Amino acid sequence: MPVDQSLVGRSFPPTPAFAVTEEGVAAFVATTGGEYAGGPAPATYPIVLAFDAMNAFLQSEQVELHRIVHGEQRFGYERPVVPGDVLTATLTVSSLRQIGGADIIGTTSAITDADGTLVCTTSATLVHKGADA
Repeated sequence: MPVDQSLVGRSFPPTPAFAVTEEGVAAFVATTGGEYAGGPAPATYPIVLAFDAMNAFLQSEQVELHRIVHGEQRFGYERPVVPGDVLTATLTVSSLRQIGGADIIGTTSAITDADGTLVCTTSATLVHKGADA
């Protein structure tokens, strides 16, 4: 069954507050085969929060993760993410179209700090193949 078009423009509750630590950034960098020498987190680090926001959205709408193919991911920064930040992500469904039995879902996640100031915006394209596709 296709994803409901009325989701476009809908925002979901923010993720729980997430503390950025040097240890967490170092672990993230290590999983990508690099070494962390301190300073700002890598440009892709906000995916940690964006993925939590996406999973909450999928669970809320009863969309099964195993039916999703990640099509695209982008990051736009207001400032770097640094250890000591406490961040949340709020996901909004920005677009939805159906092509060839698949839902093409565009999402945008606003990553904000503890003061509510925008740090980063992530956008993702998710391709969803329904059970009857």
